[in-house]
Amino acid sequence: MDERGGNNLPPDDAGWDLDQALDVDMVSSACPDCKILVVQGKAPNLKSLGHAVNTAAKTRGVLAISNSYGGGERRNDPAYRHHDVAITASTGDSGFQGPLYPASDTHVIAIGGTSVFRDGSARGYHETAWAGSGSGCSRVNRQPAWQQAVDTSCQTDAAADVSGPADPTNGGLSVYINGHFSQVGGTSESSPMIAAVYALSGRVNGLPGGIPYAHPGKLYDITSGSNGSCGAPLCTAGSGWDGPTGLGTPHGVAGF
Repeated sequence: MDERGGNNLPPDDAGWDLDQALDVDMVSSACPDCKILVVQGKAPNLKSLGHAVNTAAKTRGVLAISNSYGGGERRNDPAYRHHDVAITASTGDSGFQGPLYPASDTHVIAIGGTSVFRDGSARGYHETAWAGSGSGCSRVNRQPAWQQAVDTSCQTDAAADVSGPADPTNGGLSVYINGHFSQVGGTSESSPMIAAVYALSGRVNGLPGGIPYAHPGKLYDITSGSNGSCGAPLCTAGSGWDGPTGLGTPHGVAGF
């Protein structure tokens, strides 16, 4: 549907179409039984995209909303604050560079990224922080109450909160579009994955961003890799919270 809930859809756009395909396929692969609704903004700007988020949040049955885009930072927008709906957003794909919006909104769950490698462990693979995963401290938006339980080195909202696979080479999703498969990734992959995990858990009461902070031990803590040269915790992964990967990656729906 369009940003107002109708069928006045925008024209095709090669870049956004690939992102849409990635988003939908990632949700479907993480939650095959989820019902997926695509709400399209009429223009690639935060005003239109905010209208789309509002429309999605007000649609009956919606538990989670994923946003795979980011722009220059701005103050909290009511469009991205909805009780009983998990709203996720990508932190960006250029490493430590300061926050992108809407990931830097106090009420949005900021999603970082990891690189995934097969190994001989019982799990079958391990993860490190992806070098492209965005992180940073907001310049204008306050720290959410749940982040006060961890040392982010920020006095404001910090990215990321949690993370998922994002490295196009090591963990990228194979997407079929325009007649062929493309292996793609970025935090445009991890954001819809985390939204799908929230939908699977069904635990979205209140403002769901705080739920992982109440159960950090139930996530896979990512303790290696970095996205820049600023050190720990904003650039270098380590025990507990860090900028590139937040609290870690999902272990099923535990922690969500």
